[in-house]
Formats: sequence, C-alpha cells, structure tokens
Amino acid sequence: MELSQAAADLRYLLSRGYPRKSGLDLVGNRYQLDHTARQILHRGVFAPDAARARRAKLRLLRAAAGRALGLDGHNVLITLECALRRLPLVAADDGFIRDVGQVSRHFRASPETEQALLLLADYLEQHQSGPVSVFYDAPLSLSGELARHTRELWTSRGLTVAAAALPVPERELLTFPGPIASSDTHLIDAREEIIDLAGEIIRQEAEHGRQFRIITLSGKLMACQTDNF
Repeated sequence: MELSQAAADLRYLLSRGYPRKSGLDLVGNRYQLDHTARQILHRGVFAPDAARARRAKLRLLRAAAGRALGLDGHNVLITLECALRRLPLVAADDGFIRDVGQVSRHFRASPETEQALLLLADYLEQHQSGPVSVFYDAPLSLSGELARHTRELWTSRGLTVAAAALPVPERELLTFPGPIASSDTHLIDAREEIIDLAGEIIRQEAEHGRQFRIITLSGKLMACQTDNF
C-alpha cells in the first residue's frame, strides 16, 4: 500500500509540472523506498496528460496485420525474459507493461531468451504479421549473434524477417515506415503508432494460466496474476 501511495504522490507532483527527477527523489526519500521501488515508480508513473497521450498511440498487433513492423529488439525481448523469470514488471500509467530495469545493462542470452523468441514468433505468426525488422543494440553482449539467431529461427517459422545489431537502433525506429513495437518512452512520444508487443504476449499468456509478477500502482486489478501495493 505504501508504494501505491508513493505513486499517487508522484503522479500529483508530475501533474503540476514538478520536475520528474526531483519528484522521484522527493517521494522516494519521503517513503524511504529502496532502489527497486524507485525503479517501479520511474518506469510506471507519469503525468496524467502524458499517460493519456501515450495510450492514444497504442495499437494492437492485430490492427497492423500485413504491415511492416519495426521491433525494438532488446526492449521487447528483455521485458519478456523478465516475465518468464518471474521478475517484477509494472503495469504503467501509460498502458505499457515494463520490466523494472534489473536486466538491461547486464543482458546475456539465457534459456529464457529462446523461450521469449519462440513466444514472439508464435504471436507474430498468429496475428499474420507482415515483414518484421528487428533492431538490436550492438553495444550489448553478442548482439550480432542474437540477430542472426532471431533471423534464422523466425524464418524457419515462416516469418519474413530482417534482424541487425546497430550502434543506435533508435535511429532506425524513429524513421521506420510503419508501426513499431517498443515500450521506450522516447520512441512512444516521437511516433504515432506503437505496439506493446511484450505486454500483449504477457497478457495472453496470463489468460492461459501462466503466472507473472505484475505490479499495479493504480489500485485497479489486471486480468492476470498481480502484486498490488
């Protein structure tokens, strides 16, 4: 309950133009929150106007059937891996499901990587996706190998896919000629059509009985296993 109240306080400050970093520090110190709790607020709580604007850009994958899709590779993959490992996720104010930043800097391929790639392939095939371009972050470990494996695995499943490791994948995603899949706030704010691909898959898997650790901060229950604070 303490984290929910901290989220409400931060939301209030942001709605009145309070600087984000200062607001996070103020609320985190007031409630003596640890690093993980502060990350949950950072990745889950936004000014109401910003959250509404981002929700308005959300599209379901089925609405983009047959169209070219740009995929923010590590962003989507890491969120799914965190879900599979039962690490905490946050159901954010803007409608996206995010991991809480415990893996990104130290990402290494693992058994969950293969599971996540298979889940993505199944979901893309199920929704008759058009050609998919996957952009991985080259500075992260073995990104070129991951791009090659993604391309080979998804092609074997009948998908049309291009995958590459780039120094700055955001540059390609910012100008991609079609909807993109990411939960990155900079990309969401810059683009008009965004798909929360990891979030869609997590919700579908939860409906089929898979358990995830999803933290909600609004007091509203999601249709899946959640931790409420």
